[in-house]
Amino acid sequence: MTWSLKSSIRARYALAMGVFSLIVLSALGATLDLAIRAKVQMMVFNEAERVASQWSAAARTGVVPHRIPASGHVELIQVVDAHQRVVESSKMASDTLPLSRVRPPPDDRFQRYIECPWGGHCLMLMAIRLSPAPDAGVVYAGLPEPDVLSTHRLEYVIGTGIALLVAVAAWTTWLLVGRTLRPVEAIRARISEITVSDLSLRVPVPPGRDEIAQLAVTANQTLAHLEGAVEQQRRFASTTSHELRNPITGLRAQLEEAARYPDDVDPHETIRTALSATDRLEAIVDDLLQLARLRAAEPTPPEHIDLGELVATEVNVKTGRVPADIRAPRGLVIRGHRMQLIRVLDNLLANAQRHAESAVGVTVEQDEDEAVVAVTDDGPGVAPADRERIFERFVRLDDSRSRDPGGSGLGLAISRDIARAHNGSLEVEDSPRGARFALRLPLVDRVHSPSGDAYTNSFEHDDVGGNGQLVDR
Repeated sequence: MTWSLKSSIRARYALAMGVFSLIVLSALGATLDLAIRAKVQMMVFNEAERVASQWSAAARTGVVPHRIPASGHVELIQVVDAHQRVVESSKMASDTLPLSRVRPPPDDRFQRYIECPWGGHCLMLMAIRLSPAPDAGVVYAGLPEPDVLSTHRLEYVIGTGIALLVAVAAWTTWLLVGRTLRPVEAIRARISEITVSDLSLRVPVPPGRDEIAQLAVTANQTLAHLEGAVEQQRRFASTTSHELRNPITGLRAQLEEAARYPDDVDPHETIRTALSATDRLEAIVDDLLQLARLRAAEPTPPEHIDLGELVATEVNVKTGRVPADIRAPRGLVIRGHRMQLIRVLDNLLANAQRHAESAVGVTVEQDEDEAVVAVTDDGPGVAPADRERIFERFVRLDDSRSRDPGGSGLGLAISRDIARAHNGSLEVEDSPRGARFALRLPLVDRVHSPSGDAYTNSFEHDDVGGNGQLVDR
């Protein structure tokens, strides 16, 4: 796996944790360094002040020995007069040179300071003026500045500790993120193996129910849907090629026969047969274009449609060989595309007219929160085993082929796709006689006519006049 610092999530998280840890630990380290220095300094000055206070009291009473003994860690002790002469001192302090030439003022007899001789080691001193008098002496007590204050060893130790902790934090983040992303790498590797020709592979699902596991499950579901869609597309392409090949082959054979045997073939019959084959090709191509449009983005927004009024109007303008009985109350409003719904109604009416013996019925009714458009006929009906198969593309039962050899076999498939696009359904339901196709669509609202009555109207063919018009029965 090739990656760079900028593209690796693992490296970015480790770097971010390292920088964050460095900032936080540096602040803590600086605080710790200052606290330790202040603590050590305070301890040293307190010890020096204790010793200086002890010998300043002795100096005021005149009981200071010539050689002042050391007290604890404080080995530098001197009593200096007003003329900077050393009166008494400890063994480690000079008998002639005072530890400091700083004299506390009369109004501030206690002084803490650090004395750093030129080129020498710094001293931490406590100076106490014996009295506010101008000729009062001063007692000095102190000790060399500890290494923790005079050198940078403390900073080096703290810095080393910070560097180790930052390294541990970054390395731990590297390991944890790497372990977290290990399933992602497995998913990536598996997806790279998946091709359009083989969609059967699935990504590994890690244990647990975290976000990565949910991602893997969703990816597998998407791959399953994609595999099904591709397989369906392949079957559709194969079936389409077969359905188009048949009329083209027949048309070519007839034309070749007419060209080869012009004296034996009736040209008018050949033309009529060719036109019939052309009509079938045109029907198939039109239905294929309709399927393509259904899968494309809808150019027009859906509208509110009174389903009863739409059905009554559409059936009213249709002609057929069998009378149609319509019961379509107004006020059942759905949201959809008018031309697509008209296409469904046309397909269902054409199917009912093709199989009916004496009557076709169209009803619109409400079933809870759905509007149901039922188209029935008194024909042979659809066997239960074929009720789902007839909605497949290019599937035509033997009875349908004999009644309408020029059909495309796509009408019911298109109708179901339109129903599903409207969040509805199209099914073949049980019927006492013949077939019953039920289109179910979700209701938006129920609108009543101004008179308050639901619109109900029925029509049938005017078989007396024979003009094919539908009249109110």
